[in-house]
Amino acid sequence: MSASRLPAGAEIIEDTVVPPCAPWSAKVRQGEHLRLIDLEGQQAIDFLCFNAANPAERYHAANTIKIPCQLYLNAGSVLRSSLARPMMTIMEDSCGDHDTIFGCCSFEVDEVRYGATNAESCQRNFERELAKHDIGPEHIVSNVNFFMNVPVKPDGHTAITESQSKAGDFVDLRAEMDVLAVLSNCPEALNDATGDGPTPVRAIVYRPGG
Repeated sequence: MSASRLPAGAEIIEDTVVPPCAPWSAKVRQGEHLRLIDLEGQQAIDFLCFNAANPAERYHAANTIKIPCQLYLNAGSVLRSSLARPMMTIMEDSCGDHDTIFGCCSFEVDEVRYGATNAESCQRNFERELAKHDIGPEHIVSNVNFFMNVPVKPDGHTAITESQSKAGDFVDLRAEMDVLAVLSNCPEALNDATGDGPTPVRAIVYRPGG
């Protein structure tokens, strides 16, 4: 199935092209799907989700990793909450091995890493977008990085390397509870998180048919 070809009978609730370096958010009801599409390839999408009814329950990286004992996210992976409950399940994935450990870029971290900063950062994107939902910056935790390649070597060393995602690659997530989904279309241009530079992505919220 191509990234833009949804299942037969699907009802599109929202279809947005997110510009380079920009944030986006939407409520995704239980049973609805969120499809994230890397339109041009090699573009990281920093992603968080929250219980829409109680944002104190939010995506939890450690629970997502340690319950299946799996470091990377692929088709069938479950994003779990701070209460270890399923929040979203990856139903389809044309790329695979999405990062769970590197979190988001920030001006402060980039200054330490590179002695330079980008015009924007995922940390600030999250802060701005969450403020629209009355959620403070203290709720920004280690996030998923869809389409970002972070291999771990046998000696434990890891780094962001060239992404494996191609133009049109997508990940399709089913909401297991009502969630607030929040993303930052990563502005990082000081490493390989965005290939040759930030590009747009597409977010589709839809209800399956049948």
